[in-house]
Amino acid sequence: MTNFTKPAFSPTQLAIRRFRRHKMAVFGLFLLAALVVYVVGGSLVFSEKYANYIDTSIRLQLPSRQNPFGTDVVGRDILARTIYGGQISLTIGLSAVLVSVCLGTLVGAFAGFYGGVIEGILMRFTEAMLNIPQLFLLIVASKYLADRVRNFRVFGREFSGSVVVIVVIIGLTSWMYLARIVRSCFLSLKEQEFITAARCVGTTNIGIIFRHVLPNSLAPIIVAATLGVANAILAEAYISFLGFGVRQPTATWGNMLEDANRYLESAPQLWIFPGFLILLTVLSINFLGDGLRDALDPRTLI
Repeated sequence: MTNFTKPAFSPTQLAIRRFRRHKMAVFGLFLLAALVVYVVGGSLVFSEKYANYIDTSIRLQLPSRQNPFGTDVVGRDILARTIYGGQISLTIGLSAVLVSVCLGTLVGAFAGFYGGVIEGILMRFTEAMLNIPQLFLLIVASKYLADRVRNFRVFGREFSGSVVVIVVIIGLTSWMYLARIVRSCFLSLKEQEFITAARCVGTTNIGIIFRHVLPNSLAPIIVAATLGVANAILAEAYISFLGFGVRQPTATWGNMLEDANRYLESAPQLWIFPGFLILLTVLSINFLGDGLRDALDPRTLI
């Protein structure tokens, strides 16, 4: 008699199957991929010089065949500006999250693994950082420090020094919740039998942290990092709208909205297109993060 058994799936295959069943997450993934293609592929069609070209004779024009998104207050093409502005907005989000993930993971890992005095000091420092208002610090730092950082060029593009200030401030003020998550994971995992076995064979504490415990804590870190990108993009948009964000000539979706503040009714193209792109990006990342949370949770049904 033939014995039919259901083939076993690896944890990665199970996670992929759970993710594919989450329709909104799949939609968010494709939407985010389309936005990346838009901001990266668009630079192959429009040059940065064209995006920054000023022609006051066509200022505040409505969308047309020549300028599909219209023109801004000094006659620059909004379509090209959203392409290059999107590159900076996404770069700020990814860079800031990289800083926050590194800090939050290290603090949470050492606090949860070592415990005792080390945990007490690190967690009290984390709680103190939670009391610092991020938006206020961003505004103050952008106003007084941005002009002191020189503009720089990367891959042929000129970036305002304020980009560095914003990335560092967002990264340094958004790691605390992740540190708490990582700490809780380490507190539960360090008591598992495989950690005891690693100690018995002479594995050092650093080896246990980075080779055994941390890989088993990646699921919540990935989810938190995904959602952190959206929060960083929104934070940059907030302060740019208030006039304290990334300085010219560097364009972002946020400082494009600053130009639209005085023309909300007379020139709606100034805020509709960059605002809509911010909305799509944040929604796609949130959908993706929600799907990753369910996919990486082993308790979720297939």
